[in-house]
Amino acid sequence: MAIPTPPLTMGIEEEYQIIDPETRDLYAYISKLLSLDKQRKTSLDLKPEFMQSQVEVGSQVCDDIKGIRAEVIRLRRAVCEMAEKNGVQIAAASTHPFARWQDQSITEGVRYKELLDDMQGVARRLLIFGMHVHVGFGSDEASKDLMIEIMNQARYFIPHLLALSTSSPFWHGRLTGLKSYRSVVFESMPRTGIPHTFESWDEFKSYENMLSRVGAFGKADKQAKIWWDIRPHPIFDTLEFRISDICTTVDEAVCIAALFQAICSKLIKLRRQNMSWRRYRYMHITENKWRAVRYGIDGELVDFGRETEVPFNVLMEELLELLDDVVDDLGSRQEVEYVRTILEKGSSADRQIAVYQAHGGDENREEALQGVVDHLVRETQLGL
Repeated sequence: MAIPTPPLTMGIEEEYQIIDPETRDLYAYISKLLSLDKQRKTSLDLKPEFMQSQVEVGSQVCDDIKGIRAEVIRLRRAVCEMAEKNGVQIAAASTHPFARWQDQSITEGVRYKELLDDMQGVARRLLIFGMHVHVGFGSDEASKDLMIEIMNQARYFIPHLLALSTSSPFWHGRLTGLKSYRSVVFESMPRTGIPHTFESWDEFKSYENMLSRVGAFGKADKQAKIWWDIRPHPIFDTLEFRISDICTTVDEAVCIAALFQAICSKLIKLRRQNMSWRRYRYMHITENKWRAVRYGIDGELVDFGRETEVPFNVLMEELLELLDDVVDDLGSRQEVEYVRTILEKGSSADRQIAVYQAHGGDENREEALQGVVDHLVRETQLGL
């Protein structure tokens, strides 16, 4: 059977925090931003999220990583300018340093009411912000089978990308000791986390259709409520990477997107050479995900082939070597190799912790947490 040639086009979605510049707390302002967006000559197509203090943006479909960079800059710049004109600020991090979910206003609408009725207190706690990267595979049956095959193999790498993206070390005003507390909150929802493997597109659709028949997806929103860390998107012909925290800087976001595209490209290239990456078991990958959640780039992940722990920076050099023969064709060498800058300067979580400690940490908690918010607002605008 001929192996299809996926377009490997890209898209990215980001969920931002809306900040009150005086209190540095989250601010329920999405309805106003949506109204302002409709008045623009060129709408950003802002989207509401579950809570009123969140705003989501989505890029156009891009042919390459240069397009993704341009889109992230365009969207962030426009949203930040709109916010500033209306006395609010925008921050990109997967948890707010001290906001409490109990204080948030839920967005109106049948979709969100149904989610709250179904998930109850689990949904009420979802004061988290994510970033999703899409890579296009095509709509024909062979392309969809290839997408499932690549998903099965790419599962191994996604904890590595989570570690690089970590931006949620705080929750409810305390330093949690984790680099991605968002991951812990989100996995309280059903059908989240690392997916198991599927033998074909038909097997995946059979599972999805079964869930629909038994009422798992609700009535208001017919989209498949499958929120795995990597999944076939229910509408677009894309493989969607969902495990990462939202990156605070543009450069980090572009790096993560480039890495995911390059991993897909490399795995497809191996397939064309009648080879494949090993399909690791669920229990293996979840072990590495926990290590990424807990330690970020400062820890060690398990090399299950060698059955040994390996420092994260060593694994990243091995990954860059693996991807070396595809990044030039993709035009993403510079973006992929930004990994080394993240390793040198730390992820957003590392930088937030450093700011918190520099402001006095636990002994000066309120001022230190506000300092972290100010830091996030500044870094979100870098490069715009």
